[in-house]
Amino acid sequence: MYSIGVDSGSVATKAVLFDGEKIVKKVTIPTGWSPKTTSRQAYDMLIDGIDKDKIKKVIGTGYGRISMDFVDKKVTEITCHTKGIFFLNKNIRTILDIGGQDSKVINIDENGNVVNFIMNDKCAAGTGKFLEVTSHKLGSDIENIDDLAEGATPENISSMCTVFAESEIVSLLAQDIPKENIAAGILKSIANKGVSILNKGRLEGELAFTGGLAQSKELVKILENNLNKKIFIAEDAQIVGALGAAIIGYK
Repeated sequence: MYSIGVDSGSVATKAVLFDGEKIVKKVTIPTGWSPKTTSRQAYDMLIDGIDKDKIKKVIGTGYGRISMDFVDKKVTEITCHTKGIFFLNKNIRTILDIGGQDSKVINIDENGNVVNFIMNDKCAAGTGKFLEVTSHKLGSDIENIDDLAEGATPENISSMCTVFAESEIVSLLAQDIPKENIAAGILKSIANKGVSILNKGRLEGELAFTGGLAQSKELVKILENNLNKKIFIAEDAQIVGALGAAIIGYK
C-alpha cells in the first residue's frame, strides 16, 4: 500500500509516493502560474504506472493546497514539515524552513508534535524568491549561486527588500564590484534573515533546515558559522513537506 503527499509551494510543487517505510518515488516541478494545474500534473506524474487501488490516501499541503480538488485531505505545511523531518531525524527539536516566499521556525517535542511556531509571510525578504531575483541580476541562477559565491568575500547587501536589493546590486555592478562578492553577500543577507527569525522564535535542541534554499551548501555554511551550530540537512530538503503529508496519509 502507498500514500501520496503533494506540496504546492509558491516556486516549486513537490509530490512523494510513500510505502510506510520509505519514499518510493518523488517529483519536483516549477509551480508556475496555476497551482491547481501543477499540483495535478505532479500527482499524475507520480502515479504513472502505479495501481490506484493501492493508494490509501492523498494529502495536499502548501500554499496551493486550497486549489487541490483531487486530495482526500488538506493539511498545513507547519504540520507536514514537522512530520517529515521527525521521520528523518527524531532528534530534531527546531526547524528553520525557508520557502519560495515565506520563512518559518517550528519547535517540536520528543513525540514529533508542534509546540510552537513563528512565520514571516508578509515579505519575500530572505526567501527563495529573493535569491532567484537577485541572482538573476548577476546573470546566474539559484542552482549556480554556490559556485559563484564559494570562497568570495561577501559584499554588504543592506537592502532586504527584493526590489531595493535589485537596485543595490545594479549599483554595485556599476562600481565593478566582483559578481562573486555580491553573490556571497546575497547568501550572507539571507543567512542573517534566517538567524533573525530564529532569534524571534526559539532555537532549542538540534536544528534542521528545510526548503529549497537548504540545498545551498554555502548558505548552510554561513548559517552554521553564525549560529555556531551544526545543522541537519535532509537528502532532499525541498520535499520534506510532501513527505510529511504522505506520512500523515499513510496512518
